[in-house]
Amino acid sequence: MNIAIVGAGLGGLALARVLHVNGIDAVVYEREPSHGARSQGGMLDLHSGTGQRAMRAAGLIDGFHAIARRAGQDLRLLEPDGTLLLQEDTPDDAPLDRPEVDRADLRNLLLDSLPEQAVRWGHAFEAADNGLLHFADGSSATYDLLVGADGANSRVRGLLTDARPVHTGQNVVELGIADIDRTHPDLAATVGRGNYWVLGNGQSLSAQRNGDGCVRIYLSFHHTAEDWFATSGIPFDDPAGARERLIELFHGWDSQVTALIAAGDDTILPRPITTLPVGLTWRSTPGVTLLGDAAHLMPPVGQGANMALLDGALLGLALAAHPDDCPAAVEEYEREMFERTGAAARQSAFVQEVLASPDAGRRMLAFFQPA
Repeated sequence: MNIAIVGAGLGGLALARVLHVNGIDAVVYEREPSHGARSQGGMLDLHSGTGQRAMRAAGLIDGFHAIARRAGQDLRLLEPDGTLLLQEDTPDDAPLDRPEVDRADLRNLLLDSLPEQAVRWGHAFEAADNGLLHFADGSSATYDLLVGADGANSRVRGLLTDARPVHTGQNVVELGIADIDRTHPDLAATVGRGNYWVLGNGQSLSAQRNGDGCVRIYLSFHHTAEDWFATSGIPFDDPAGARERLIELFHGWDSQVTALIAAGDDTILPRPITTLPVGLTWRSTPGVTLLGDAAHLMPPVGQGANMALLDGALLGLALAAHPDDCPAAVEEYEREMFERTGAAARQSAFVQEVLASPDAGRRMLAFFQPA
């Protein structure tokens, strides 16, 4: 099999690694010029039955444990007036059920486990036809199986379905506080070692401790239009003005919440949230398939990376089990993936609905502590 993987994200790299472990070569084509070309985002919580299962299949579970943060499982849940609804502090001997891991560290672990020639940087996929890949620089490559691991705005997806991501009504602004223990020790104590959530009526603030000492802050605005960033009055080209406007939008919230916004650095990023239809499927087609966000883009509530990693691992195992029947391997993988990720997408949509509700804090408390 001549296997071409488009996209060097977590799912595509997990597939390449599982294939490599099973003696099958594959090439990953990535549009970025190098592995350090851009920031890889914040922390992920890898679940024992999905993301960690994939790391075991890849033979990398020990490496994962070395970079995982048990304390990242800590959680503080508050209402906008500062009322503490839930505080969960992780004991030092607690199992690693959902530990946090820096996305960049996890990606590097996967990259370092592959032969150097397995990833071709600077190859932006444009199209595919008759077993030939075409790249933006005019080069091409042959393939027997093309795997689209190219994320939310996948170009490979169009070979299988007309489905496209749609706006969810949620817009997010991301900020960061570098080296928070030194620069803002009071706010570091507020956030704690893991996740800090403040949920209100159609808005929320989540702060997340990262392994490098940074805290990433995500301000969510639900029930907002796709063009909301253009009409919100947030001057993204003026960081100080943007922070001031964001504090206005959280008027009446506890002062510790707005203090986190005020302490943010000058990198302030707008992030519209889009998803693919829940339960998206397509007719199995020899020679092409999808994984991760390219196949089942969900709200960012903890399922996406876990599903992508497991997609990659299970597709790799299916191909290893059917080395002479690639279409059968793809069909087996897709059948399981559709059922598994459809259920995950439905749960993610429910959590998204809870977060957008008027009594989000109390409903999320009930989600974490069911009667």
